[in-house]
Amino acid sequence: MTDFPESHRDLLDAQVGTFATIGPNGAPQLTVVWILHDDGQLKTSLNTGRAKYRNLQGNPQCSMLIRDPQNSFRYLEVRGRAEITADDDYVFAQKVGEKYGGADLRAYDEPGTTRVVVTIVPEKINAVDMSG
Repeated sequence: MTDFPESHRDLLDAQVGTFATIGPNGAPQLTVVWILHDDGQLKTSLNTGRAKYRNLQGNPQCSMLIRDPQNSFRYLEVRGRAEITADDDYVFAQKVGEKYGGADLRAYDEPGTTRVVVTIVPEKINAVDMSG
């Protein structure tokens, strides 16, 4: 279980986060993803056909930025490495889908691909509030 700062824990329930991975050429790749604070950890569901997944295979370093939708001067940044586990049975994907009104993540998957759970193992957490 990760100890996220109390001052920013509410952001862990946000609708989306900006997920950054590092491509094979060393350039960052950022994508808005659905997130889930699950068992005290920050997680997302990825399809194995996506660049984000391939990037993490080559370099597990990643970052998630969660912005306060009510206050753009307040955000949570979680830097770390990705732990990837198979979600072939879509149990975690279904859990994510439930957060988003019962969405079926299979609808976003190409034939021949599967789902994985990406857990961000924090190495640094920045809780920022510049609104004061």
